Amino acid sequence: MEALNFNRSNIRWKKRPYPRSPSSLLPISLLFLLFSFLLFLSYKHISTSTPTNPPPSRFCNSQKTLAGEKFLWYAPHSGFSNQLSEFRNAVLMAAILNRTLIVPPVLDHHAVALGSCPKFRVLNPTELRFSVWNHVIDLIHRRRQFMLMLTTAVKKVYRYMRKVYVSMADIIDLSKLVSGSDIRVIDFSVFISIWCGVHIELACSTESNRQSSSLETVRECGSLLSGNNGNVNSCVHVVDEDCRTTVWTYGKDSEDGILDSFQPDEELKKKKKISYIRTRRDVYKTLGPGSGSESATILAFGSLFTSPYKGSELHIDIHEAPKDQRMQSLIEKVRFLPFVPEITNAGKEFVNEKIKSPFLCAQLRLLDGQFKNHWKGTFLGLKQKIEFLRHEGGPLQIHIFVMTDLPGVNWTGSYLEELANSDSLKLHVLRENDEIVITTAKKLGDAGMKKHCRPPLLPDILLYIEETVCSCAKLGFVGTVGSTIAESIELMRKYGVCSSEGTVQL
Repeated sequence: MEALNFNRSNIRWKKRPYPRSPSSLLPISLLFLLFSFLLFLSYKHISTSTPTNPPPSRFCNSQKTLAGEKFLWYAPHSGFSNQLSEFRNAVLMAAILNRTLIVPPVLDHHAVALGSCPKFRVLNPTELRFSVWNHVIDLIHRRRQFMLMLTTAVKKVYRYMRKVYVSMADIIDLSKLVSGSDIRVIDFSVFISIWCGVHIELACSTESNRQSSSLETVRECGSLLSGNNGNVNSCVHVVDEDCRTTVWTYGKDSEDGILDSFQPDEELKKKKKISYIRTRRDVYKTLGPGSGSESATILAFGSLFTSPYKGSELHIDIHEAPKDQRMQSLIEKVRFLPFVPEITNAGKEFVNEKIKSPFLCAQLRLLDGQFKNHWKGTFLGLKQKIEFLRHEGGPLQIHIFVMTDLPGVNWTGSYLEELANSDSLKLHVLRENDEIVITTAKKLGDAGMKKHCRPPLLPDILLYIEETVCSCAKLGFVGTVGSTIAESIELMRKYGVCSSEGTVQL
């Protein structure tokens, strides 16, 4: 972080001008070690702890500046596809509760992890919110991080990981939602500039006095919004219900307050000493007009991630609203939220100018989490698809766009190396240092993302362009089973992203 430096400078010790006797070295060494240990504990406490009783009134007074508007904040986490899923739920929750949605940035992949809802082992909402807060502040003030990959015997390979603040609204096209007045939004960076009184242009500053003066303010503000002080009058109301206790619904009067069909089993209760009971609750009745949270300027949720599980939903079950046509229309709109035109057009340009032929897309997730143990199954689907195309009289040379997290230098000995060396196949890949990726990142930067910084900060957008390319694969798509990225690509293909944004000529 440049604007807010949470690391204290190292303390240098001067040598004494005269020697010590051997008998005195031992106790002094012990004292030195003890003092160093205490200093380390003090450093860790100062760097990572939160104020126990920050004065919330100084931030709550910002309500006057915000003109009586009421907001909804939540804690996104995990990979981008999960974050997008949460964002769709957040749009619905904000619309139901008539609150302005605070649009978060895209978090680094798995920088913040929720845990396992089915196993009832997750971060509690307060911990999750504060983890997200810390990471977002880090993103705002981080200039550029370079990661050096493993070197081969032939040459060194460098990969530039541009992990900087990029709003979800910079990546996802919200124009139809906002222009149609379906939802009111404000970017997180703008919101905290007003609420916390911290100017985001400090992200490009290296002035140490400005860093230190903002540090305590940011920490106190984050502690308040994360819920470390609980509910604060009409200022902040924190939602402590999570997927272990609550399934949020809307408009299902007969279900409000009843037990959900999925509960922790007896074995899990005994093993983990779990006493949770999952209840279905109507979000409007619980947190809307007439509730204790109605007057709060900020309503702070924890995770808003959900997925079907054992006949129920893990956390949010809002898929239809037959009694509310406005909400029903919004539910239909958020089922699919496209990328911004700059990203979509870049994907189509790569198809037209680089691949130039009908192609198959293979999304192969091989390194992350459970996927690293299932290479054989991941490759099997691709093998079967290639054999099918050959059997059906496909093109003599099959073009395949490969989207994988396995670096090319590590393909040796894998099925990917076999494909790359086949004369009947032609493989295509995108890399983050390819011209089209850099050019698109600059376009997004020119649209307002940190363009005032020198050197300019470019977002890491490779994943989004790759997904767009896969949505244009006319010979089909092979995705990794269980991958949310594969699910996102399938959704893009279902909604005809390639054709709706202009015809791809092949």
